[in-house]
Amino acid sequence: MTSTLPGFGTERITQLGLRDRVYDRVLEVLMGHDVEPGMRLSIDGLARTLGVSPTPVREALVQLERTGLVTREANKGYRVAPPLAGDQLEALFDARLIVESGAVELAAHGDVAVLRAHLERALEQQAAVAREVAEFGSEAAPEELVGRYFRSDWDFHQVIFDATRNPFLEEMSEIITTRVHRMRQLVGGGGDDTGRAVDEHRSIVDALGVSPSAAVAAMRVHIDNVRMRSRADASHVS
Repeated sequence: MTSTLPGFGTERITQLGLRDRVYDRVLEVLMGHDVEPGMRLSIDGLARTLGVSPTPVREALVQLERTGLVTREANKGYRVAPPLAGDQLEALFDARLIVESGAVELAAHGDVAVLRAHLERALEQQAAVAREVAEFGSEAAPEELVGRYFRSDWDFHQVIFDATRNPFLEEMSEIITTRVHRMRQLVGGGGDDTGRAVDEHRSIVDALGVSPSAAVAAMRVHIDNVRMRSRADASHVS
């Protein structure tokens, strides 16, 4: 005789899967170039576009509010959040230094051979997309291609967070990385840094073969370089 825990039937599992898919789709929309800061996000409109009920859309927006990509105004609903700049930008990269340095150090004390193999695959995919972006030039690259590049960059970092086997670090990863990528998409204009990012990721993979401290140092160099490029991007449009 089998028993089912309350709330964990097939219908509930299906609903959880729908919620995740809706969240991913709304996030994809928010990471697109057509979404401007301050734009109103209609729950009913998004639900119609996605062909779902308003409930999973509302749940997705509540979750996305925690990442800082959307803001909620009482009696007015949700809007696309403004990009980070100035002190907020610096605070974001301070957080990245702390969280991602700690993540790579923790991951480096696990099965490094397996971790490096997963990172190699992620890096290979990122490098392939970076070559496509370079063929167009960052200013002319199609939105779909730019989106794929950001996802490939995100995937590299996500491999490290996954290797920590720490759900709290993985949650922090989502909050931080989505803000960084959305911010860089909004400001743009700073030139194509895809090749530099690939090289810096390569340095992290190589450093993991040396020692945890070397991996931490390589990660810190990468985050600091992204910080400087982001500052340049922000000043380009200020």
